[in-house]
Amino acid sequence: MKSTRRRLLGALATAATASVAGCSSDSPPTADSSEGTTTAQPEGKPVRDASETTTADADSVYTRVYRETSDSVALIRTPRGSQGSGFLYDERHFVTNYHVVGEADRVSVQFDDTRSRVGRVVGRDPRSDLAVVEVDAPEEVAPLDLLDSEPVIGTRVAVVGSPYGLRGSLTSGIVSGVDRQVPSPAGDYKIPNAIQTDAPVNPGNSGGPLVNLSGEVLGVVNSGGGDNIAFAISAPLVRRVVPALVADGEYDHPYLGAQTTTVTELVARANDFPTAEGVLVVNVPSDVPAAGQLRPCTRVERVEGFRVPVGGDALLAIDGTAIRSDKDLHAYLALEASPDDTLSVRVRRDGGVTTVPVEIGERPALVA
Repeated sequence: MKSTRRRLLGALATAATASVAGCSSDSPPTADSSEGTTTAQPEGKPVRDASETTTADADSVYTRVYRETSDSVALIRTPRGSQGSGFLYDERHFVTNYHVVGEADRVSVQFDDTRSRVGRVVGRDPRSDLAVVEVDAPEEVAPLDLLDSEPVIGTRVAVVGSPYGLRGSLTSGIVSGVDRQVPSPAGDYKIPNAIQTDAPVNPGNSGGPLVNLSGEVLGVVNSGGGDNIAFAISAPLVRRVVPALVADGEYDHPYLGAQTTTVTELVARANDFPTAEGVLVVNVPSDVPAAGQLRPCTRVERVEGFRVPVGGDALLAIDGTAIRSDKDLHAYLALEASPDDTLSVRVRRDGGVTTVPVEIGERPALVA
């Protein structure tokens, strides 16, 4: 049914665009009846009529990806009037942003210009800015697939959603950056592993999919940061959080609680490290999971005028994965670890390198 519907939509789209092809700037020169003259076609340049141009546009990669995905993207509205986008994750659940639904229990899910249904918010996570809405979707609406791997910079992408309530809108661009950290609605957390894109994103796009040209979801649009810069929550993080929201209504974030800083050249010099690698444990409060497991810095020294922490563990790798920066540590915990896991952590300690077991805890609940 899905493929038949798509072929029908393709035919209708071609016919519709052909009907306005007379307005195309690519139309060939024609005779000016008032002057009785004809503009000459440059030698060697093939003559193309409007129908050829329209057919080519109707078969463009962006047209195809729009046909493959747009039916699966809905306009989400709350009773208080806020709105955004969402896409079908499985047969009964739409994924959107937490900041779109807020604390609403019910939302309107609009599938097209004539069909909408009331859905129930079954899970939400302010820290990852994700939420799940359960609703009876029309039979022909198909779930979108999440990408299995991280996209490369330069990948062509599209955003499908409802900017300013204009359901079914498409914008395009490329992946401008990966492994970004962006603020979340929870003030104590930054969303790791986010994708940066230059595809235009406006209010109402939040919660919609960022897709590649195969129609696979790279991430959930989270925010626009200014001209030609926007961010999406990565598919790997969505894969971890959303199943828990569907099953339990909430997600338990892994947590160490140690304050760390990337080991720079200055930090390495102050601590007599042979190389500038890893992250230095600066502080470990007494009430966090890392207490008693990781050693914090004991003093501060000045190096070329800069205050540099000295004396703590330097984390080099976790379960064999190199940790080069604070960002790497945050992303590893978010994407690979779970509360109650015991990780094998390679640390630089007391002038040597050793491996210690570190048990992960659960990030404390947000205070209302």
